[in-house]
Amino acid sequence: MIRILVFAVLVLALGFGFSWLADRPGELSILWQGKLVEMSLMVAASLVVALVAAVMIVWWLVRTIWTSPHSVTRYFRARKRDRGYQALSTGLIAAGAGNSALAAKMAARSRGLISADQEPLIHLLEAQTALIEGKHDTARKKFELMADDPETRELGLRGLYLEARRLGANEAARQYAEQAAEKAPYLPWAAQATLEYRCQAGHWDDAIRLLEQQRVAHVLDKKAAERTKAVLLTARAGDLLEADPKTARNDALAALKLAPGLVPAALIAARSYFREDNTRKASAVLEQVWKMAPDAEIGRTYVRARSGDSVLDRLKRADRLEALKPNNVESLLVVARAALDAKQFERARAKAEAAARMDAREGVFLLLADIEEAETGDQGRIRHWLAQALRAPRDPAWVADGFVSDKWLPVSPVTGRLDAFEWKAPFGQLDGPVEEGSLSNGEQALRSLPPLSAVEPEPEPLPEKEKVIEAVVVPPRTETIVAEPVREQPPVKLVKTEKTETVPAREKPTPDPFFGRPPDDPGVKNRDGDTDSKTRLRLF
Repeated sequence: MIRILVFAVLVLALGFGFSWLADRPGELSILWQGKLVEMSLMVAASLVVALVAAVMIVWWLVRTIWTSPHSVTRYFRARKRDRGYQALSTGLIAAGAGNSALAAKMAARSRGLISADQEPLIHLLEAQTALIEGKHDTARKKFELMADDPETRELGLRGLYLEARRLGANEAARQYAEQAAEKAPYLPWAAQATLEYRCQAGHWDDAIRLLEQQRVAHVLDKKAAERTKAVLLTARAGDLLEADPKTARNDALAALKLAPGLVPAALIAARSYFREDNTRKASAVLEQVWKMAPDAEIGRTYVRARSGDSVLDRLKRADRLEALKPNNVESLLVVARAALDAKQFERARAKAEAAARMDAREGVFLLLADIEEAETGDQGRIRHWLAQALRAPRDPAWVADGFVSDKWLPVSPVTGRLDAFEWKAPFGQLDGPVEEGSLSNGEQALRSLPPLSAVEPEPEPLPEKEKVIEAVVVPPRTETIVAEPVREQPPVKLVKTEKTETVPAREKPTPDPFFGRPPDDPGVKNRDGDTDSKTRLRLF
């Protein structure tokens, strides 16, 4: 475009010059070697322009002929380079797609068309091809060559880092990551890997320094950098809590300014205040975090802030937490446990049942079982709550990469990832479809609670002198029979005699037990052998 504009300007200037000369005619005389040449000024100007054009054309022809061998060589070299880059592009695409045969073919063609010293991407193609084919030693050598080249150092270090991680050589991987982070702190993978390795080793000062370098290099955004720094400060405060509580408290408070809802930082700051018997400031810190993120550990720490408090004082502190965060499951559970310790069973049951309606989980039902055992001791109702706890979802805990911990940790013990722990239920539970008008699990558990069983008082034992032995009065001519299991007996045939005595037809009948017929009943002889009737039947 610029050339076209320059050409147009020259043409316009030349036309303007000729028009200017045409408006001012004149004669030009030249005396050269005894000869006088006369011509007009316009003709002279035209001859000058033609002469300049001829010189330029001749110079172009001479220059073209002189440089033609080099031009021909350069043309073929450019064509060969273009073919090489085309093969390199095809090979990289094939390597990304996992086509090892085509990638190896294109790598060999690229090396034949392009020099590897001129194009370092050939090493990358060959390394990727070796990885696809499973030749990790060859790939590692290619990455080492790339790491020695300043132009591809970062790429080679990343390849070596990934290979070391694959082999489980964590120390070698750490060295490659730190070398890359030292040379180029703006690399996200190198900075993050180095940060995690330093955190695993407990070098919190070095980790915080590296994080500041990342923030200056704009590797992390402001929000992510503040969150990461808060985690690092909390981890350092946890290590310094026993040796230097004041420094630990300062780090924890600084972490709370960066991440106001960070529960571990609040607990460390509160415990540091407790060591100085400053309950007021410790309670203020816990209350501030409780408003944003109610947590069971914060509730226990807040309620038991003073070791000499009575159970009623603890109940008052639990009521304070509930007032700060009403209609919350953790608030209800804190009050319910404090009321149980104070033996206010009715209130403890009411709060626990409200928590069960809001979030029917394992800890809620176990608390209801404790309340039932302390108040009524009804084993049926206790077993009911324990059965509900077995089927209920688990309580929230600190979980990272499938690992459940009873306390917060800055680094995941499984993957080494920083700030991996989350406060959530350890394992998810699939719920069935909820129909309209159906009750929640907590409501169903409360509806299915069995009633209290009637417990009869045990009779008081009689004194030794008042103990009597019960005797059964047996009518005349009867025998005392030991009760045996009832079994079928053949029918007894009665024989009528003059004395109205009936004797079983078999030899040794099994007498039935006496069922308490009074002696004056007709048909039963008295002691003298008389009856009211002449002919009566009796069994004995």
